[in-house]
Amino acid sequence: MLRALIAALLLTPFALAPATAQDWPTHNINVIVPLGAGSASDILARVVMEQVGKQLGQSAVVENRPGAGGTIGAAMVARAAPDGYTILVYGALASAHALHEKLPYDSVNDLIPVASLGQQILVIISSPAKGYKTLGDLVAAAKAKPGSLNYSSAGVGSASHMGAERLRASTGFEAQHIPFKGAAEAVTDVVAGRSDFSVQLPSTTLPLVNDGKLVALAVSARKRSSMFPGVPTTIEAGLPPSSVYPFYSGVYLPAHTPQPIVDRLYAEIAKALHDDEVKKRLAPLGVEPMPMSQAEFAQFTKDDIAANVALVKAAKIPTTQ
Repeated sequence: MLRALIAALLLTPFALAPATAQDWPTHNINVIVPLGAGSASDILARVVMEQVGKQLGQSAVVENRPGAGGTIGAAMVARAAPDGYTILVYGALASAHALHEKLPYDSVNDLIPVASLGQQILVIISSPAKGYKTLGDLVAAAKAKPGSLNYSSAGVGSASHMGAERLRASTGFEAQHIPFKGAAEAVTDVVAGRSDFSVQLPSTTLPLVNDGKLVALAVSARKRSSMFPGVPTTIEAGLPPSSVYPFYSGVYLPAHTPQPIVDRLYAEIAKALHDDEVKKRLAPLGVEPMPMSQAEFAQFTKDDIAANVALVKAAKIPTTQ
C-alpha cells in the first residue's frame, strides 16, 4: 500500500505535465519587460503580446521592471515557475551578458529563447555640415586621423553604443565614445555637430533626415529598410558582414518550461506577427521580421551572446561586477 502511494506521488508531476501544457493558459499571463516604458522592447511587447493574449483568450499583462540594464527583470523571469505564466521580452539579453561579469541568472541555461518579435534597424547618421556623403567617407576620415572622430550614444551598453562599436571594430578605425542618458540627447549632439556620427533607431532619426538636419550614411542591416529605401546597408557600402549589429527583442521563458507550452507560445507569436493590425502598428518603428524556428532562434541567441562577449573584449568596453 505504502509503495503504491509513493509510486503514485512520484508519477503525479509527470502525469500532470502533458495536461497542464495542453490546457495552458487558464489565466492571465505576466509579461516582464526589464526596461522602461516606451523602450523598444516595451512597445513591441505591448503590441505583439496584446494580440497573443487575444488569440489565447487570456490577457497578457505587460509589467515594466527596469533596473541594472534589464538584468533585474530578467532575473525575475529566470527564477519564476516554469509554467508559461511569466514571460520575458528583452532586447538586450546578449549585451547584458557581455557587459556584466556576474549576473543573478545564467543567460544560456536559465532561460528558453522562444521567438524574436523582430529586428529594428540601426541607422548611421551624421550632420550635413561634416561633409560625409557616404559611410566610406566617414571611415576614410577616421582612418586618416586616428582618434580624431567621436560618436554619441544613448548610454554605455545601449544598442547605439554596441552598434557603433561593431561598426568601428569591423573596419578598424578609432573613435571616442560620448555616452548620453538617452537617444534624444545623443541625436541632438550630432545635429549640433559636436558628435561626428551616431548609430540610432529610425524613430529618432527619420524626421531629422527628412528635414535635412541629418544625413543617413548607411543602415546596420543585411538588407535595405523600407523606411530608408535609398540608403545602402553597411555591407553594400563595402564593409564586412560583421559590421551589422542585430538589435532585436526576444521572448523567453524560464528553463524547464514544458516543450508543448514553448511550442504553443511560439506558434501564437508567429500568428500575431502576421496579423495586419500588428504589422500596421509595428511599421513606424522600422521593425523587420526575423523568420526563424524556435530551435533556430535559440541557436541565434547563443551565437549572439558569444558575439557580444567577443565585441566587448575586442573594443575593451568596461564591464561591471
